[in-house]
Amino acid sequence: MSLPILIEQMLSPDFYNHEVTEPIVLMQTHISFVLLTGKYAYKIKKPMNFGFLDFSTLEKRHHFCQEEIRLNRRLAPELYLGVKAIVEKDGKFAFASDEFQEQVGIDAVEYAIQMPQFSQDNLLIELFEAGKLTLDNVVDIGKQLATFHTHAATSEHIASFGTMSAVRTVAEDNYQHTQKYIGIAQTQDQFDRTRAYTEKFFAEHDELFRDRIAQGKVKECHGDLHLKNICIYNGKIQIFDCIEFNEPFRNSDVVYDAAFLFMDLQFRGRPDLANAFLNTYLERTGDYAAAQLLPLYCSMRAYIRAKVTSFLLDDPNIPADVKQNAQQEASAYYQLAYEYTQPQQGKLWLMSGLSGSGKSTTAKALAQKTGALHLRSDAVRKHLAGIDLMERGGQELYTPEMTQRTYNKLCELGILLAKEGFTVILDAKYDRLTSRSQVLEAADRARIPTKIIYCHAPIEVLKTRVGDRTQANRDIADATVDLLASQKASFEDFTPKEKLQCIEVDTTVDSVESILTESLN
Repeated sequence: MSLPILIEQMLSPDFYNHEVTEPIVLMQTHISFVLLTGKYAYKIKKPMNFGFLDFSTLEKRHHFCQEEIRLNRRLAPELYLGVKAIVEKDGKFAFASDEFQEQVGIDAVEYAIQMPQFSQDNLLIELFEAGKLTLDNVVDIGKQLATFHTHAATSEHIASFGTMSAVRTVAEDNYQHTQKYIGIAQTQDQFDRTRAYTEKFFAEHDELFRDRIAQGKVKECHGDLHLKNICIYNGKIQIFDCIEFNEPFRNSDVVYDAAFLFMDLQFRGRPDLANAFLNTYLERTGDYAAAQLLPLYCSMRAYIRAKVTSFLLDDPNIPADVKQNAQQEASAYYQLAYEYTQPQQGKLWLMSGLSGSGKSTTAKALAQKTGALHLRSDAVRKHLAGIDLMERGGQELYTPEMTQRTYNKLCELGILLAKEGFTVILDAKYDRLTSRSQVLEAADRARIPTKIIYCHAPIEVLKTRVGDRTQANRDIADATVDLLASQKASFEDFTPKEKLQCIEVDTTVDSVESILTESLN
């Protein structure tokens, strides 16, 4: 195909004032040209207008180049070097000098975003497909996204995109544009049931959307958070390619932003990585109640991917084999969107045991195997106190009053989320009958199945674990070795009724698989 003269010239090493690696590689998307020169990559926006995106004028392309830099520097400052003006003289194009000012009479004819070039092998989608994406990678993303969302901008204008009416419009638009694919990529029953779920959710949860806005949870987010838009650069996770061209795509509830990557990992068959990402994100933000919106938002994210993939089926220029793959992929996304809307039986699991007994390690492993939400008392306590999770708490954090507030909050969140169909693991010592009874009685009233998982190990093992953790200072728990004796002395034994639902775990020998097997009995 013929290329614009500017792009033809940018394929020549003579265009650049720095060394290049030949041949210069041109990559294209439907909205941009990307030129890979070895040291740098340059992105030129195409003069397109798709309705949801308008790069049709030079002024608009300049504006959105600047917006792309501004927005992406929030998460990937090392990847977004700046906007380069391009000038033309006698049919020859060149980057303007650093001193270039449009006011001096030389007008820019185009703009390019300059980025350092990195290996495509470092994209997380490539690492995933090579089997190299790790648990640590997704935990890092969860931490980074939590920090980003905590500090992201909000305003009355931004919040307007998170109203029930605004979100409902997005969902309804998806359904309107996909009815023609019924019988091709999804069934009538899937379509009807998925749509009925969202309509019911909006009808019953208007107050939830208002609460999210009141809490400042609708922010200027990323908007396109999936494995293809995350890489490792200079040894660090970098989340890039934020949506700069469309406010409704970018401004949303923070959990809708997180739901995209959560859904993406589940779609690709790694629910364990999805769970680790989600639990890290929720623990860091303390925004556990946001999980109430996950079934809706995950369904919407999957449905949008199904819709976009379905559009390929209408293109007469797409080869038959590509269309067949698109049909299969769209069908899988429609199916996932439907599955998110199906009711689930919520469950509550109480971890119990002394510090160092392996409660949190066991709970994390169980969560990744079962998809459970993992709520740690250490995190809930520090969120209630308003201190950073990695900051060591003083005596005021461990008064009887603060401990009671912590257990009350755990119970409140556990019941709330289990009622929504989640399996919830409440991870605390639960060493007192009153704290256990509070949860078990509330769960019984709500008809939520419960289990107690009592973790234990020899006292010398506990001392070693707590000592190592304290010395490394890499965990949010504050307990020290000198507390173990008093914890052991004050631990109240389980009642006969509790023992009927209690699974004892020696964390030096018992496996997660054995716990799961026993929990099903």
